[in-house]
Amino acid sequence: MNFGQVLTAMVTPFDHHGDIDFDATRTLVNDLIANGSDGLVVAGTTGESPTLTDTEKLDLFRFTAQVADGRVPVIAGTGSNNTRASIELTKQAAQTGVDAIMLTTPYYNKPSQEGLYQHYRAVAQATSLPVMLYNIPGRSAVGIAPETIIRLAEISNIVSVKEASANLDAMTKIISKTPDDFTLYSGDDNLTLPVLAIGGTGIVSVSAHVIGNDIQEMVQSFTSGNVQRAAAIHQEILPVMKAMFAQPSPAPVKAALNMTGISVGDVRLPMLPLSSDEKRQLSQILPPHKVKLHSTERFSPLNNEEQRLNSQHPVATPL
Repeated sequence: MNFGQVLTAMVTPFDHHGDIDFDATRTLVNDLIANGSDGLVVAGTTGESPTLTDTEKLDLFRFTAQVADGRVPVIAGTGSNNTRASIELTKQAAQTGVDAIMLTTPYYNKPSQEGLYQHYRAVAQATSLPVMLYNIPGRSAVGIAPETIIRLAEISNIVSVKEASANLDAMTKIISKTPDDFTLYSGDDNLTLPVLAIGGTGIVSVSAHVIGNDIQEMVQSFTSGNVQRAAAIHQEILPVMKAMFAQPSPAPVKAALNMTGISVGDVRLPMLPLSSDEKRQLSQILPPHKVKLHSTERFSPLNNEEQRLNSQHPVATPL
């Protein structure tokens, strides 16, 4: 299933108290749609899903779907290493108006390939929503083998995979052995162009938060046959892509968004915001015309978590 070519793995904006900032989320969603994003992945790793409660995730799914209002597909991250919990969250997510779900590889408990197959099969059978698999062995400790993905693609509503294995040989095998309407998206920004070259559909991107139009132009140039232009854009934006992962994600992209005037707050523990030196380095890599705040701090990066823990304010609700 084609969700578009440039999907953004959306950050979750937080306010001064570390709670979801829904006003900032509205601004972010509209900005992403206006600047190159064909679709949004919500509450994935970039959205700090390990730190979000199920209630927060559902509120975020519902709110994002309402703001997107059918302009782009909204894909909800409902996967975990607990199959029963993934099934329950997926069922609830289906009532929020999202268009599809994304299921990350079960982490920490290191299931076998058959265990992975049965996990994904059980969740997919519990919903009518389209399912995107998410293979990210660098974070999950175990990867989905190409043979397992090919087997899962036979299940009618498992329609796509986000591949963050950086293994182009494995991706080539998946593309060649799955149905024509099964889509493969790169999970690594810097491999967007190589993945397109082997027959991939596009990218689930972090960098698209700040260079979405550039990534979209690169993809469009490649698909229209202007490979030289696509290569030139890739070379130009590669430093920004690499900068988004110079420190544990999503701290760099959140800092970049704050610098460009899209206020999203800081990260939740156990992640840490960038230091002042790291922010200065990042500001020098971002396109100069985008940087609005430079070293000016909208939030106090070292005190946000303390403020949240000490705050007695109730959690804001989106609706």
